[in-house]
Amino acid sequence: MTIRVGILGAGGRMGRMLTQVVGTKPDDLRLVGLVEHPASLLLGENPDFTDNLDAVCAEADVVIDFTLPTATDTNLAAALSGNCAFVLGTTGLSQAQEALLAKSAQAIPILYAANYSLGVNLLLELTRQAAKGLPDFDIEVLEMHHGKKVDAPSGTALALGKAAAQGRDWDFESVANLSRQGHTGERQSHEIGFATLRGGDVAGDHSVIFAGQRETITLQHHAADRLIFAQGAVSGAQWLATKAPGLYSMRHVLGFA
Repeated sequence: MTIRVGILGAGGRMGRMLTQVVGTKPDDLRLVGLVEHPASLLLGENPDFTDNLDAVCAEADVVIDFTLPTATDTNLAAALSGNCAFVLGTTGLSQAQEALLAKSAQAIPILYAANYSLGVNLLLELTRQAAKGLPDFDIEVLEMHHGKKVDAPSGTALALGKAAAQGRDWDFESVANLSRQGHTGERQSHEIGFATLRGGDVAGDHSVIFAGQRETITLQHHAADRLIFAQGAVSGAQWLATKAPGLYSMRHVLGFA
């Protein structure tokens, strides 16, 4: 069975990489649409691009969306209308948008992850287990990305914090300390701290630090090339295309859930 794939935001950095990866699997995948925003200059420069989002979603078995939070609701609505599976890699969603994803997953299969790297998703699982096994250790999350990234902390850093909170049975919103400045007072024991660095062309570095008394454990992941995110997302799309409606994560794709 050849899976028909549509790529949303196809002219962007991730969109181009997704197109490249899909092209390496001609026996398994077929591109049926490269979608760009109606105002994009790429529409006049490249005949392969289209702004007909609804038509692509109607033809595709699965669409992959690595655009912006402001486009998520529109793209999701088109996927629902076209009854196609939806792979979402956009970070920085609001709580309302995450609730909309859960509701929409009653009708179509949706794969949502802050990071599609196989290594990062293993790191999430290890973080969950370490937080559970080291209940007295303080937890800090450090991330660095290229200077053009517009949201902070990164979606992956937040996912790591949420994994740690799950391991402790903590409510993430109650324990997350997303920044520190000025006279902060002593660190609270029920706290997950975050630090954000930006600069250069760093694809993505993440560390989860478990700081105890007289010992520290650090779990790290370094992304050398953004292509790993596209490869993971395409693998996820292949997995998702034949699934029943539901909200899935990379834990499901990798067999952890």
